[in-house]
Amino acid sequence: MADRTPPLSVDELRRLVDAGETDTVVLAFTDMQGRLQGKRFAARFFLDDVLENGTEGCNYLLAVDADMNTVDGYAMASWERGYGDFAMRPDLSTLRRTPWNPGTALVTADLAWHDGSPVLASPRQILRRQLDRLAERGWTAQVGTELEFMVFKDTYEAAWNGGYRGLTPVNQYNVDYSVLGTGRVEPLLRRIRNEMGAAGLTVESAKGECNLGQHEIAFRYDEALVTCDQHAVYKTGAKEIAAQEGMALTFMAKYDEREGNSCHIHLSLRDEAGRPVLADDDGPYGMSHTMRHFLAGQLAALREFTLLYAPNINSYKRFRPGSFAPTAVAWGPDNRTCALRVVGHGRSHRFENRLPGGDVNPYLAVAGMIAAGLHGVENELELPEVCTGNAYAGDARHVPATLREAAELWEGSALARAAFGDEVVEHYLTMARVEQEAYDSAVTDWERYRSFERM
Repeated sequence: MADRTPPLSVDELRRLVDAGETDTVVLAFTDMQGRLQGKRFAARFFLDDVLENGTEGCNYLLAVDADMNTVDGYAMASWERGYGDFAMRPDLSTLRRTPWNPGTALVTADLAWHDGSPVLASPRQILRRQLDRLAERGWTAQVGTELEFMVFKDTYEAAWNGGYRGLTPVNQYNVDYSVLGTGRVEPLLRRIRNEMGAAGLTVESAKGECNLGQHEIAFRYDEALVTCDQHAVYKTGAKEIAAQEGMALTFMAKYDEREGNSCHIHLSLRDEAGRPVLADDDGPYGMSHTMRHFLAGQLAALREFTLLYAPNINSYKRFRPGSFAPTAVAWGPDNRTCALRVVGHGRSHRFENRLPGGDVNPYLAVAGMIAAGLHGVENELELPEVCTGNAYAGDARHVPATLREAAELWEGSALARAAFGDEVVEHYLTMARVEQEAYDSAVTDWERYRSFERM
């Protein structure tokens, strides 16, 4: 990754601490579920000690389920291994203020073992490995994520206590592109936009979406690692701001039977001179030969890599015909019915992966897209026929319909093992199995309503 000016320099942090304007520094990494995990430090102690030496965290943080329960099956961490620590080392290029938490700065950590070797199953490290593969060709990835969420007038505590039933969305009807609809929740959207901007993210826009109370705030694309770091900051920060406003918002992939929360991911490549790698004005649909191979790799790997794009049971409930969530392993120019959509012109020419939902871990998804593309380039795969009609009604292969199916494809994928290594494949296979086993043993409200009296 090219050298870049951090949102907040260490010298600026020292000045803020000396002036009494900053008293806390959060050091955090993104876990398997895409959440920020870490510690809050007294700012002076961070500068005097953690800045140089880092800190430690229990390695169970990459070996738990969504409820933070310790589970069996992970080679990295277990009772037999004693649940030791890994090192958390601050990446100072990510140092930033978080205006929604007064007096606070945040820095992203890389994870390493005590011998200095990286924690291979860490999401940020998985992406770094694929970025290194691009760098060998002189390429960098530019990425943008479009993350949707639903907002409710209830607090998180009230939602929890009510079993997440009967919540009141901030909009009572479809407000897709409605200025009136976004105006109804503008105080919250404005805070998120402005405070993310002050944290170093470049905000583009906000718009309403289709489901009740559903909205999207878009940010400018950036280098892949930067975008994923910012995605994690935004997701946590937006929830914190909503909580401060007495509201709750969710990024879960499918909250109800209406439209789900998507996270469309856009990707393009640049060479060492900053020239677009995927664009060719004279090529079909503006695509270079490299883009045709890169896109063909996406299609070839899509089913085997779906676990990286749809990591939870709930993720798969988005994939329904006519839902604007894809069901077909197909590509098309500006075609929202396909899993892969080719968009843009000239330097902005890129493709969009429409498979991920709001629950996606961006590091894993982008790593998967890069690995898939390199597979296509290295093997000069030919791009299948374009889809210009309704992909839902076509005969293309179907994306996995369940987490169980996606996990089986991931487990048996020689491509995944070649790109990520056995350790990473087995680690995230365990995550999927834990999720599946928990779901299989749960009794749902749907079952009770259907069966309590009438069965």
